[in-house]
Amino acid sequence: MNAILIAILLAAAPAARTIDLAVTNKGFEPSKIEVKKGEPLHLVVTRKTDATCAKELVIQDQAIRKELPLDKAVAIDFTPQKSGEIRYVCGMGMIGGTLLVQ
Repeated sequence: MNAILIAILLAAAPAARTIDLAVTNKGFEPSKIEVKKGEPLHLVVTRKTDATCAKELVIQDQAIRKELPLDKAVAIDFTPQKSGEIRYVCGMGMIGGTLLVQ
């Protein structure tokens, strides 16, 4: 019985939207991303340069802090629960971008 309930819940859950983010000499690219409230997100962040302070990604609203090793994809999964802007920044707060939650 539990397996059937789990299967139903998984089928009803929206699929995560994958968003690729890169850290380049220009900062986080893209720097603005439109997403939907309640839509699960699967961010894949790859730091492609060593000439930046963006060696980690911080999303304070979601209590997320992830190190970004050079040339390695880092997955970050969460679901925005309210409309508005969610900022993501480097560990020093100098370089960042915005998720625009509709």
